Amino acid sequence: MRGLAARRQQDEEETAALVPTPPAPAQPSSQAEDAAPPPCHDDDSTGSKPPVVDHAEQGQPTAKPWERLLPTRGVGMATGGLVVLALLLVGSTSSGWSYLDSSPSALGSSIISGLAGHGRRGRPPHHTSSPGQPRVPIPFNCGNVTFSQLPTCSSAATPPSAAMSSEPRRAPEPAPACPEYFRYIHSDLSPWRKSGITREALERARDRATFRLVVVGGRAYVEKLHPAFQTRDVFTQWGILQLLARYPGRVPDLDLMFFCGDIPRVRVANFPDPSAAPPIFMYCKDENAINILFPDWTFWGWPEVNIRPWAPFVEEEAHENRRVPWPERKPYAYWKGNPDVASVRKDLMRCNASSKGGKDWNARLFRQDWKRANRNGFKDSNLAKQCLYRYKIYVQGRGWSVSEKYILACDSPMLHISTPYRDFFSRGLVAGRHYWPIDAARKCPSIKFAVDWGNAHPALAQQLGEEGSAFAREELSMDYVYDYMLHLLTLYAGLLRYEPTVPKNAVELSLETMACPARGRARKFMMESMEKYVADYEPCALPPPFTAKEAREIAQRDLVVRSKVKKMEETWR
Repeated sequence: MRGLAARRQQDEEETAALVPTPPAPAQPSSQAEDAAPPPCHDDDSTGSKPPVVDHAEQGQPTAKPWERLLPTRGVGMATGGLVVLALLLVGSTSSGWSYLDSSPSALGSSIISGLAGHGRRGRPPHHTSSPGQPRVPIPFNCGNVTFSQLPTCSSAATPPSAAMSSEPRRAPEPAPACPEYFRYIHSDLSPWRKSGITREALERARDRATFRLVVVGGRAYVEKLHPAFQTRDVFTQWGILQLLARYPGRVPDLDLMFFCGDIPRVRVANFPDPSAAPPIFMYCKDENAINILFPDWTFWGWPEVNIRPWAPFVEEEAHENRRVPWPERKPYAYWKGNPDVASVRKDLMRCNASSKGGKDWNARLFRQDWKRANRNGFKDSNLAKQCLYRYKIYVQGRGWSVSEKYILACDSPMLHISTPYRDFFSRGLVAGRHYWPIDAARKCPSIKFAVDWGNAHPALAQQLGEEGSAFAREELSMDYVYDYMLHLLTLYAGLLRYEPTVPKNAVELSLETMACPARGRARKFMMESMEKYVADYEPCALPPPFTAKEAREIAQRDLVVRSKVKKMEETWR
């Protein structure tokens, strides 16, 4: 147990937070506190898109001193940079390779026209609600009761679908194709595609898992196996309840193990036969891990550090992006976080303008003090208000970092320091189209070059930022997050070679038993992330697995991008 506690103490950014954890939602228990919960939300106070208050000062914006500052040293020597970035911005398929031998001017022209029908302008809406058809609300009611009087999953006993109108409903419109990163669902499940998953195989993951989740007849049951850091497990389970409510009757019976840590627990080297590996869900992996990726808990909120659920956060950040347009932002690369959780972050701090040596690497880096942030009510820690620089740096933590999606949504190019870790959606990001790759071994000069190049080519740099931000807003919208979960769990359930049953020590989860006892930010974020209506549309259409040829092309494309960026940097020096 000592080793487990030590690992939890070293967990990612939360570790050094030392922020008092808000009371977690109580599991159903006869020993629950005898205190009345706060009143439940009304329809006007919840939903995925709460109103955003404009805090911008009145009056015309004044000229900034940095608006006249465009570092260009050596950039003129790297004309090939335009070729590389243009190629990458054009697309993510092999159709773009015909431009490799094109002239810089021809390629520069092709990028502008290529973007017109690509990315954010090419993604159709997830769905269109049927006009005139009443939407079916998802039942939820805390009531004026004490904790000991909480309802025992009454909402699960009567599925929302039972309340649907008897009037004939118009046939749903054809579903759009899911984003490309959904294809990795097949990859994650491939070790067990032929053999399937037995109960014995699942039990082998027990010592590695934080909790076990079982769905039977559309109702969720959880068995807690090991402590989770903060409320990672709670908000992951809350997200699964939202899926069950959004798509009632669509999630098949299943039985899974979930690990809420940062570092993959099942390694390829330990299982020459991958089908013998215990299946376990978690948030990230590297190429040497065997596990199944699932959306992380912060999509429904991170109360310990006051990060809102993803849907309202995206709305707030879009507002802030409009308030400070990209050309008016400071022409440097920005990062703020806890450098103590990983050596790569400590090394990044050498690139700060205030570091020893006095060289300006175009980086503005800030240490996040979570204890102080908590004391002042997180007034200076709102991620949505940190889009004040033209470039944002992403760097891994102990494993991957949840910060990636927030950085990506900033309308500023993401300078992505190379890392072996990927989460479920970042496998769909394309270097040079959604982000600029930074060599982890040469962070400081790589960051300086990226900023110099972007300031010398502001139109292309701004497009790079917009493409990454569009990915975050559209391809990573909660509609697609839930569809990813649904497709993943459906295919996973199809691999089980036994009938799932409720474990002896499991408790049933419901919206009421999780949200009604919650307090403070935990309660607030649950209300903000709660689904209000049953989906009256089909999920997106799952694309097929990657072919061997496509997998090779993706790997080759990434190598070519990084190689050309490296040559650009060498030419610039």
